[in-house]
Amino acid sequence: MPKNIGFVSTRFAGMDGVSLESAKWAQILWDHEHVSYWYAGKLDRDPAVSMLVPEAYFGANENEWINERAFGTRMRTPELTRRINGLADFLKGTIYDFVSDYSIDILIIENALCLPMHIPLGVALTNFIAETEMPTIAHHHDFHWERTRFLVNSVADYLSMAFPPTMPFIQHVTINSFAQNSLSWRRGASSILVPNVLNFEKPPTDEFAHSDFRQRIGISDDDIMLLQPTRVVPRKGIEHSISLISQLKDPRYKLVVSHESGDEGIEYHETLIEMAERSGVDLRFVHAHMDKACPFGIDEPGECGEGTSLAEVYYHADLVTYPSLYEGFGNALLEAFYYRKPILVNRYSIFISDIEPKGFKAITMDGFITRNVLDHVRKVIDDEKYRREMVDQNFELGKAFFSYSVLRRKLRSLITNFTGLDDL
Repeated sequence: MPKNIGFVSTRFAGMDGVSLESAKWAQILWDHEHVSYWYAGKLDRDPAVSMLVPEAYFGANENEWINERAFGTRMRTPELTRRINGLADFLKGTIYDFVSDYSIDILIIENALCLPMHIPLGVALTNFIAETEMPTIAHHHDFHWERTRFLVNSVADYLSMAFPPTMPFIQHVTINSFAQNSLSWRRGASSILVPNVLNFEKPPTDEFAHSDFRQRIGISDDDIMLLQPTRVVPRKGIEHSISLISQLKDPRYKLVVSHESGDEGIEYHETLIEMAERSGVDLRFVHAHMDKACPFGIDEPGECGEGTSLAEVYYHADLVTYPSLYEGFGNALLEAFYYRKPILVNRYSIFISDIEPKGFKAITMDGFITRNVLDHVRKVIDDEKYRREMVDQNFELGKAFFSYSVLRRKLRSLITNFTGLDDL
């Protein structure tokens, strides 16, 4: 029997992993007649099936005031406690309204019960679930104990209560084996491991073979385009991509960063520009979206003309760079496999434990660029046969381990645990 599914987070908008993966979950659920509704503080979903609550956004003024005083100190003032509880009570009321207005049967909480970007929202959700026994799937992409900026805090009691809570009506979902183990160790809670996925059953087409994307961003057909398909935040290690091109000493290599600056300010973005200028590296920023890409700094609708899809940006890349210092999983890695692009990977922990052992082929580095890395990059670019074998093997492995069929099986189990029926 079809169910009404309520997705809840601080934000469902843009190209972050939470927004992208939640859309994939909703697609699989919709294919089986379950209807998805959305609750967040920032939304780009259909307004007809959404509830926008600006106070639930982690960037809202009140929440930023709370975060400034909750982290980096161990002393909590009475005013901070009052304002956390006050906003939590307000948000709990809006969650009651959301569930009532859309007749929600099952909640899917996306990262709002594991990463304390919005403490009052986590508290509100925890109290709501405790009061209603609402069947809930808590989808955890990152835990607070994995991030150094949350280590020193004055809200340890709230973190223990709500990030994440452990209740019999909550099914926990983790996206990698490290998170699954740490959740069990720290909270005594079991979880189902559901990796991030892409629709490998539907391969990309060559519809962008004759597009003028390179010309629009000022790159010639003879140039070698290295694509960094990540947000501009320090943990993405973009400085390593700049260093790579600097050491290759070939003016044909250009670096394109496809996503916007992240949630941690613009200082890193400005530092990258200065680094590229000093190193003589041609660095370009493109705002890529699922349906368009705009030059950096242009955000107004219509200013990009027809624009391009993210698929077009990938189509024109010669090599993907992914030198992240840390990843909860690694969507860009899957995208490179899907679009059959060779990839350079800094061997972050989840790649080592959950992805590399399955046989994927990549140019790998361990924290810094070596001569072997440079030689491997040149071989991948120059040897078409070697490159084709690499990307074809990666696509087939992606289809086997990280496809929609994998997600469909996992969601079937999660939904059936609540309904007792095979609804997927």
